[in-house]
Amino acid sequence: MDKWHKAASRFRTRRPLRGAGPAWLLEIGFAALVRLAGYLLIAAVLLIFYFLFSQARPLFGHTALWDFITGPRWLPVSEPPLFGILPFIVGSAWIVSWALALGVPLGLAVAVYLAEMAGPRVRSLAGPLLTTLAGIPSVVYGVIGLLVVAPWVARLLSLPTGLTGLTAGTVLALMIVPTVATLSEEAIRSVPEEYREAALAMGATPFQARWTVLIPAASSGIAASVLLAMGRALGETMTVLMVGGGRLVLPTGLAVPMRTMTATLAVESAYAVHRSLHYAALFAMGLVLFAITFFITLAADRLLQRAKRGVGQT
Repeated sequence: MDKWHKAASRFRTRRPLRGAGPAWLLEIGFAALVRLAGYLLIAAVLLIFYFLFSQARPLFGHTALWDFITGPRWLPVSEPPLFGILPFIVGSAWIVSWALALGVPLGLAVAVYLAEMAGPRVRSLAGPLLTTLAGIPSVVYGVIGLLVVAPWVARLLSLPTGLTGLTAGTVLALMIVPTVATLSEEAIRSVPEEYREAALAMGATPFQARWTVLIPAASSGIAASVLLAMGRALGETMTVLMVGGGRLVLPTGLAVPMRTMTATLAVESAYAVHRSLHYAALFAMGLVLFAITFFITLAADRLLQRAKRGVGQT
């Protein structure tokens, strides 16, 4: 009987080891799958960059990169053709700047209200509403801009048309509010409660505590939300195509029609002759837009990582 008891005890001690084999293999397989997904993502980005560059390379034998970026005239069907995207870069800058000037303060105000002042019921309703606003198709915003914002801008400024950069930037401001509000609220909520209590204990009012302590402490996360909203506005196509006006000359202000890089790609890619200089110029414009978006996203990721490492680091 002693032999049987010893064999049974050895069997009981070895059973977990047998079960650990498949679990260990499953863990190794899952880790390899996750790592492969990361490598595939990096490879996809590199392949997109290579594809854009390979298609745009014929243009650089005709027009230098600096002349392409700083050229004030876009005449792809003239003789000789002229490819300068400065009007589209300036138009994008005007529209995105106005959108940030309107959308960031509004989104930050919403974030502070939801994080600090709103009750549980309001907070539970605000989340789905912000998600709904973020999920509305851009063509719907474009229709609102055409029917509501553009006539209002034309009447307010006595303009012959309301299809201007001001209209496009105003509509884009509404589109980026959910991004700024959601990420900024999360950043403000991540600030330790001790910061607020210390400010109130030193005699600060609730408004002063929020303005001078909480917002600066969450500055990295808020800045990241602004950069992501900038990328969202810069990459928008349909809305600016519908309400921006589409003028090809260098814009001198917000109250004139203008066209962005994304709108130019959407309009002209349909009729550009395959493998022509016009075709290559559009890919070169996409390459410039890709580079700008990449660096904006990289900066936002760095700020988010800094916010996670320590609240209030700048």
